[in-house]
Amino acid sequence: MSERAYYRPIPQPGAARWRLAGGWTGFTLFERLQRGQPPQVVDRAPDEVMAALTAPRAPLLGLSLDRPRLMGIVNATPDSFSDGGHYDPPQQARALVASGADLLDLGGESTRPGAEEVPEDDEIARILPTLHAMAGAVPLSVDTRKARVAQAALAAGAGMVNDVSGFDFDPDLAGVVAQADVPVCLMHAQGQPATMQHDPRYGDVLLDVYDALEARIARAVTAGIPAQRIVIDPGIGFGKTMAHNLAILRRISVYHGLGCPILLGLSRKRFIGTIGGAEAPGDRMPGTLALTVMAVAQGVQIHRVHDVAEHAQGLRLIAALNDEEGKTGT
Repeated sequence: MSERAYYRPIPQPGAARWRLAGGWTGFTLFERLQRGQPPQVVDRAPDEVMAALTAPRAPLLGLSLDRPRLMGIVNATPDSFSDGGHYDPPQQARALVASGADLLDLGGESTRPGAEEVPEDDEIARILPTLHAMAGAVPLSVDTRKARVAQAALAAGAGMVNDVSGFDFDPDLAGVVAQADVPVCLMHAQGQPATMQHDPRYGDVLLDVYDALEARIARAVTAGIPAQRIVIDPGIGFGKTMAHNLAILRRISVYHGLGCPILLGLSRKRFIGTIGGAEAPGDRMPGTLALTVMAVAQGVQIHRVHDVAEHAQGLRLIAALNDEEGKTGT
């Protein structure tokens, strides 16, 4: 039996044959990827792949995805790797919106490497004040792995669930999302936060993550969640080494073949500091922005970041460059 082939659209500046996911990035050629084989540049892909790559993505919480969107991070936790306990969450949420965040992602449980599980009642208590303060002011996502926490957050004004376990942690969460008829982001992670960085291994990380996300999408659809309400996240730093992260980022446009919007969460991650020479998480904004610009060029729609103002400025410059050619931008 021949090895499965995957097709990565190669982003192309200027005039291109097709538009990627109905957005700002064009492409004419593909990399044909197979396990154990070097990439091959080809000029065509199967019809079903083309349909997935070119179909415009449905709006998310009322936000069109024909331009990049910024998801501001609000950590209502004392132990997040970057900024846990360093600010008042409702105040931070307002500041992120003022800086240009299109939507906010609010979490009450740290999922940094080595983090332990937080009791549901504690997690709910941490996020409710910010949800009550911001409900109706901006689209809100709740970053949780747990069905009961998601129920409480949705009742308090959240409109989306961001599950870093991709429904692996709590089997009841898929039913909550389906019943509420809200969007969900399904992330890939290998293992649980407490142990996920203990020697993660893959055969081919880019394609193994693709297959895992494909399986998560199928499971969500079976649970009653429409495919157009699913967002995917390859899970940078979640059960992955620096080499794994870089392999995914180099060819992240392959994940458009899954037919869903892509969310990228790499803000201030450790590997950025290791490569860029920034030990403190707060000093990793320039490296984060550099990778975000690269991901925007590959058509990634949603960027989950701490430093919203700086990224909003970067996106405005990208849009200005694109406008000369009539492309959509911020």
